[in-house]
Formats: sequence, C-alpha cells, structure tokens
Amino acid sequence: MTDWLALFKLTYMEVRLKAETESRLIDLAARTGRSVDDLVKDALVGYISEETEVAEFRDTIENRYDDFKSGRVKPVDGEAFFENLRLRGEDLLKKKSRE
Repeated sequence: MTDWLALFKLTYMEVRLKAETESRLIDLAARTGRSVDDLVKDALVGYISEETEVAEFRDTIENRYDDFKSGRVKPVDGEAFFENLRLRGEDLLKKKSRE
C-alpha cells in the first residue's frame, strides 16, 4: 500500500532532462534571474493544475454524456434554440429603446 504521507513529504527529486532541454532551462534562468529549481517547480505546478482541470472537464463531459444516454437529459434543437435567443435579444433591444 502506498504511504501517502511520504508522498507529501517529498523534498528532493532527481529529474533527468535531455541536454537541449537542460540548456534551454539554464538559459531561461539566466535571462529571468530566477533559479532553475524555481522554474521547474513553477512548471510542474502549472502542469499538474492544467492536468487536474482537464481531468475534471473530462469527468463533466462523461457525466453529461451518461445523463443524455440514460434519458435524464433531452437534446435541444440547435436551430430553435438560436432562433429563440435571437428573438429574446430583439425584445431586449426594443425594451431598451423605449426607455
């Protein structure tokens, strides 16, 4: 069984990079005045955050599909929806012009 507490205490990790990637990272650190460690940490935090958002989006889409497939949600006629939206917009414009 994974010791989750140990994962949260991780303070040192070795990351192997291609020579070109390492060189670009060192150049970026020199140009920005930031440490290589800080750049890598920020990149990982951003990547993990993005992957989390993608996974949450995927879950939402799968749940919506399941709702549709099971019949809990009914499809909407796209043309009718946009026609209704257009008419509501026209009504709002007419109301504003009368004010």
